[in-house]
Amino acid sequence: MNWRDYWNQDTPIYASERHKLLHYRLVANEIIGLITSPEARVLDHGCGEALFADRVAARCGHLFLCDGAPLVRDRLRERLGANPKVTILAPEDLPDVEDASLDLIVVNSLLQYLSLDDLRALLRLWRGKLKDTGRLVLADVIPPDVSPATDAKALLSFAWQGGFLTAALRGLARTALSDYRKIRDEIGLSHYGEAEMIEILSEAGFRTDRAERNLGHNPARMTFVARIASAAGQHSFNRE
Repeated sequence: MNWRDYWNQDTPIYASERHKLLHYRLVANEIIGLITSPEARVLDHGCGEALFADRVAARCGHLFLCDGAPLVRDRLRERLGANPKVTILAPEDLPDVEDASLDLIVVNSLLQYLSLDDLRALLRLWRGKLKDTGRLVLADVIPPDVSPATDAKALLSFAWQGGFLTAALRGLARTALSDYRKIRDEIGLSHYGEAEMIEILSEAGFRTDRAERNLGHNPARMTFVARIASAAGQHSFNRE
C-alpha cells in the first residue's frame, strides 16, 4: 500500500465527526483569509473532503479542488458537482489548467506524503499555473525534529478546545494500531527544515518566506509562502 491507496478509503485519522468538521472548518477559514480578491482563482491541492469548500468558493472567483484519491473526488462531486464555481480535479488533470491563471495555490498537509522528486515536479507544475503576482502556500510542513508525540500533543490541545478530547484519546489508540501507523513505519513521512525548504523553492524559481504561524491546528509544523522570484517584489504575507 502507498499513501494514495491509503487515502482512497475511510481512515481512522479523524477521531470523531466533530474532529473532522472542526478540522475542515479551520482549514477553510484559513484559506479564506488568504484570498485577497473576490475574483481570485484558487487551487486547493490535496484538499481532502473539503467539507466547507462552498464557503471558500463563495469568497473567490473560482475554486479548483485537487485530490489524488478517487473516493475523495467522488464524494466532492456528490456535494459540489453542481456548483459552477468549483472544479474537481485529479492530479493528472492539473496540466490542463490554463497556465499563469491562478492567484493562489494552497497545499496543506501534503508534502509529508511526497518524495522529494515528486515535490520538485509539482513545484514546476504549480509555478507554471500561477500568475506572476500569485502565491503558493505550502502548509503543515513537518520539520525534522517534530515527532509523532509532538503531533499527538497538538491534536489533544485542539481536541480540548474543540470538545472532543475523549474521542481524540481513543482515536490516537486506534491510529496506533491502524494501517496509517504501518505505512508510516514502512514508507515514512518527508521532513524538511526551514532553510532546506526555502532552498528547494528557490531552485524551483520561487522567492519564499516562512509564515509566522502554521496554517491549521499544529503550531510545531511550518507554513511557507512562495512567489515567482521575478515577481516577488516587496509583497508580504498577510493572513487576516
